[in-house]
Amino acid sequence: MVENTLLKNISKYIDLTQGEISAFERFWTEKTLEKGDYLLRNGDTCRYDSYVDSGALKAFYINADNGNEEILFFAIDDWWASDLDSFSKQKPSIYNIQAIERTTVLQISHYSFQQLLAELPRLERYFRLILESYLGALQKRIIYNNAYDAESRYFAFLENYPNIASKVPQYLIASYLGVSAEFISRIKKKNKPS
Repeated sequence: MVENTLLKNISKYIDLTQGEISAFERFWTEKTLEKGDYLLRNGDTCRYDSYVDSGALKAFYINADNGNEEILFFAIDDWWASDLDSFSKQKPSIYNIQAIERTTVLQISHYSFQQLLAELPRLERYFRLILESYLGALQKRIIYNNAYDAESRYFAFLENYPNIASKVPQYLIASYLGVSAEFISRIKKKNKPS
């Protein structure tokens, strides 16, 4: 069953009984996105929390001043992709989430998520730990953006997210880091072993 990847992720944090696993699986649906398909569009309400079983997504907004796509985050295999504020408050999203390649996600609706936590309260701990990890990564990104130069941010990205770096096109990584793709090419060329 597809949910095995999500259940493996959960088992890193909590152990579920076979009965809890059976109950858990009832709440999820699978969705496949082709490259370019949107999981969420700016202005729509995020109705589902999505776990990436396979593939890659980018979250972005369009900069009103220059029309450029500004990358907020990536979500690849074994990651979550959602607008947490829109999902939790059921209000319109301020950004887009789009497939970079063919992507399969497991989704749970806002209503079903509330039911899931009521039925399996031990999962509150899992989702709290996932949220803490996300917030820690967000804090680290803010520090890197404010305190590091562009080259240091690039190498920190490679060190912290090697799986993303190998899966996501360079121009998207450049947007995430707030630099040009040409700048990354120069860094790579400068640091290429002789």
